[in-house]
Amino acid sequence: MSDTYDIEFFWDPVCPFAWITSRWVEKVMAQTGYKVDWRFIALRLLNKDKDYATEFPPEYERGHTAGLRMLRVAAKVRAELGREPMGPLYTGYGHAYFDQERGTGMSRKLGTVAHITEILEAVGLPTAFAAAADDDRWDAEIDAETELALSRTGRNVGTPIITFEPPDGVSFFGPVISRIPSDAEAVELWNAVITLAKFPSFAEMKRSLREVPQLRILGGLSDTPQQEDWQGGHRADALPANQAKP
Repeated sequence: MSDTYDIEFFWDPVCPFAWITSRWVEKVMAQTGYKVDWRFIALRLLNKDKDYATEFPPEYERGHTAGLRMLRVAAKVRAELGREPMGPLYTGYGHAYFDQERGTGMSRKLGTVAHITEILEAVGLPTAFAAAADDDRWDAEIDAETELALSRTGRNVGTPIITFEPPDGVSFFGPVISRIPSDAEAVELWNAVITLAKFPSFAEMKRSLREVPQLRILGGLSDTPQQEDWQGGHRADALPANQAKP
């Protein structure tokens, strides 16, 4: 399958960084003609051996489970209709979550059959697929795809994972970016990332001083967001016991 695609993008529906990165990759696609295979990685399955009660903030298990439920639906759509609907389905999910205003109760809607039905209807797919959210028989396929992504990067990573020139090309986690690049910046950033990732000895570049992800669901968009030592995307550092005291 992979020889017909230039990029494999492994996405979890509820990851804000995967969503921002995916919107950047869409801009790269539009300007380069690259074809993208939108594949699955489930944070809930990646963390299946973790104790959510002690290792995550309270809302993480509900969010990760909602993402898995959406991926079950995506897996059924892919099995019956092929890979073509995956990009529009991911786009539809992102608009129905990340583009919503903060405080609209999205955390209670995510993963529900009713919300997934709305997404399917919005992107023109049969709403009967929403019932697959309750069908854990799809978990083995999603778990295998999650493990495939991790086999290419190592396990100490998050989402998204990207493979360029799959299946044997360079794979990497991220890049983690807090805002969607402009059209003019998109290919320039892509070329810079690929150049760096292809260097055989390159392993990691990281900082925690950054912007809060620029998404409506997290509080809105700003032309001049404040740089901060943002910990919200880190499992351990997000636990109340590990938060810095004022």
